[in-house]
Amino acid sequence: MKRARLAVAAVFCVHGAVGGSFATRIPWIKEHLHAGTGMLGVVLLAPAVGSLIAMPMAGRLAHRLGGRATTRLTLALWCLVLALPALAPDLPVLWVTLAVFGASAGMCDVVMNAQGVVVEQRLERSIMSGLHGMWSVGGLIGGAVGVWAAYAGLDARVHLALMSALLLVAGGMTGRWLLDVAPEPQAAAPPRFVLPSRSILLIGLVGFCAVFGEGAGQDWCAVYLKQITGASPTVAAASFTAFAFTMAAGRLCGDLVVRRLGPVPAVRISGALAVPGAVLVAVARSPVPAITGFMLLGLGVAVVVPLVFAAAGNAAPTPSEGVAGVATIAYTSGFIAPSAIGMIGAATSLSVSFALVAVLAAAMLAGAGALARRPSPIEPEPVPAA
Repeated sequence: MKRARLAVAAVFCVHGAVGGSFATRIPWIKEHLHAGTGMLGVVLLAPAVGSLIAMPMAGRLAHRLGGRATTRLTLALWCLVLALPALAPDLPVLWVTLAVFGASAGMCDVVMNAQGVVVEQRLERSIMSGLHGMWSVGGLIGGAVGVWAAYAGLDARVHLALMSALLLVAGGMTGRWLLDVAPEPQAAAPPRFVLPSRSILLIGLVGFCAVFGEGAGQDWCAVYLKQITGASPTVAAASFTAFAFTMAAGRLCGDLVVRRLGPVPAVRISGALAVPGAVLVAVARSPVPAITGFMLLGLGVAVVVPLVFAAAGNAAPTPSEGVAGVATIAYTSGFIAPSAIGMIGAATSLSVSFALVAVLAAAMLAGAGALARRPSPIEPEPVPAA
């Protein structure tokens, strides 16, 4: 189990490094294709389409191939497609590329979170926040390399191709130690397209708010720093590193908080940090307060997403079904967020876009009670004493 926990943590780290590498080169892609803010927002809607179609199918694929094989396959695809967006010659090709990008990211998210839930269940203690912390560490590593590449003026096509090859090798090496979670011989196959059940719908809505803030910060912090505060390309790229750092710190320490306080207080504390962080971003007109706001926002949403997946994985017949259902809501929000931020920013300003992030963070705070631990419906009710 120790080896399996380390393996799934490494998978989360590689997955995060892919996302961090791409996020830091969005400004380069925007300038290379001469895309406006609104058009970039429309293009960044493509991953949401691919993710929405692919994620509900992940449970059936994991049932057929097994958890380990499915995780390794989808992680390899996610690493490979990292090299493609910078190669797109125009916006239509970029849209198609990002749709595949989102599909591979979403399916890998579902199966690796299902792996994490299984390991957490067998260890009988909270580890999901730490696993997502490793995702943030990966994002921090990918973002740091991206900052260096931007500072050095390295062409994004070269940078992303090299990172794609490196992460593909790293993912292949660590994936072989994952648990080979296979269904029971008599277990019925899940539906080909899993929709969220009522039991996890509210959990998914809390995740929607948290992932929206995460996606908005991850994909737009560099653009926001450059466009609103007039920061240099290096400082703009460094804003993502600061955002990823606070997310990593919050998640790596989050399991201790969850074990001591429980999931509901942890989400409420998170919301109390995310709301002022988003407000600070919305009113900032210089780099320092803007970066501070992004850091608070990252810290505020850090533990919410892993708690959402843990709750969903325990609320369904199998972890992959629960994670697939809640991911349909939560992670689709993460892909919608960049597009929504861009379109609202084009119609008004990016400051107004982050006012919306503050509203959703407040909704996340209000809905924290949905993550309260409840007895499983399959457990027999206790018999009263005589």
